[in-house]
Amino acid sequence: MSDTLSRLTETMLSAAARAGADAADAMAVDGTSLNIDVRAGKLEQAERSEGTDIGLRVFVGRRSAVVSASDTREETIATMAERAVAMAREAPEDPNAGIADPDQLIRQWDIGALELADGSPEPAPAALEEDARRAEAAALAVTGIAQVQSASAAYGRQNVHLAASNGFSGGYARTSRSTSCVAIAGEGLGMERDYDGDGRTFQADLRSPEEIGRSAAERALERLSPRRPKTGAYPVLFDERIASSLIGHMMAAINGTAVARGASWLRGAVGEQVLPDGLSLIEDPHRPRASGSRPFDAEGLATQRRAVIENGILTGYTLDLATARKLGLRSTGNAARGTSAGPSPSAWNLELTQGTRGRDALIAEMGTGLVVTSMIGATINPNTGDYSRGAAGFWVENGALAYPVSGVTIAGNLRELLRRITPADDARPWLSRVVPSLLVEGLTLAGE
Repeated sequence: MSDTLSRLTETMLSAAARAGADAADAMAVDGTSLNIDVRAGKLEQAERSEGTDIGLRVFVGRRSAVVSASDTREETIATMAERAVAMAREAPEDPNAGIADPDQLIRQWDIGALELADGSPEPAPAALEEDARRAEAAALAVTGIAQVQSASAAYGRQNVHLAASNGFSGGYARTSRSTSCVAIAGEGLGMERDYDGDGRTFQADLRSPEEIGRSAAERALERLSPRRPKTGAYPVLFDERIASSLIGHMMAAINGTAVARGASWLRGAVGEQVLPDGLSLIEDPHRPRASGSRPFDAEGLATQRRAVIENGILTGYTLDLATARKLGLRSTGNAARGTSAGPSPSAWNLELTQGTRGRDALIAEMGTGLVVTSMIGATINPNTGDYSRGAAGFWVENGALAYPVSGVTIAGNLRELLRRITPADDARPWLSRVVPSLLVEGLTLAGE
């Protein structure tokens, strides 16, 4: 299929040139996805989708337009190109728009080393259904579980090819396999739910359905009879399951789009301390079997390992070509795109320096405080970093978990908060964002 996608992108580029485009890039994506849901031991839903999508971006001078379609006939592509060029001629000029110069392009790469796609056969629907059933049965086997809200298994495969009039042409395949379960404990207004799940590139790496179902059930039981803590300033430990959200907020603030627009609380912070001494945040798009890995970005530039933060110091922003040009910098090879829009900056695999102590050791240090295991909503001021989120988890007294809590709001300033984090050593190494549990001193909690 990769040859077919390559031909489609070349057909789009040729059509764009005939329509009068000065430059163009094209993307073709085909994929298969299969999702199975089980409820009460029976198949509840089965969905399968297959299709090919194409996208074309054209430039007329510094004016550009993007068009997309799921019809790959040559006459459709010709019409797409004509419409795109007509749209571009009416678009406003953007001095930062344009594809890469040929000398910026990646020349060679090793797809095999990244292990982006599982070579084993696509799982049969019956096999996915069996995994979902096993996860549900494992959850229901735990005493105290009233029901399982959902148990699911899914598979996906995607082929991507990108080409541009500057001479770039490249593509790759990617697979995904997942199992998940949501369990419910308690009755009536006292019901609580929690989940577990796993998603991998290779099916052989996936955790067992039994482990996932049992974990979801145990987590739901732990949340029964929650209370609301007293309002005040306390240490807060963000559990590994949700700790990466803090790093995500920081990455949003150093995204080139936010910085170029002036809507970032880290604008102008390159070279400044943003994390504690000794902590680094490494981006590695070449990590095997990771969902954020790729050999090149959506503009044909080489992806590369970089220290986004080194020893607590912010080293740079996340940039594509347009935002780099606007800021007078160089692209970091972080352009991402789909078929219906142009590129924008996006971070790849991230890994935060882990600590030397476990989660339980950090809880013991807290004395009195909160362990957060789930969060809802978010209010973040993009210019100041003021932060407020609803949370649930467990209250800590005398350095030990005391009882579950819910209905609490956490507030602080991200710029100050991130400089006070203490990491545990419990990050899951196969995730795209490898972030351990994070302890933060002195956050404001709004409870009773």
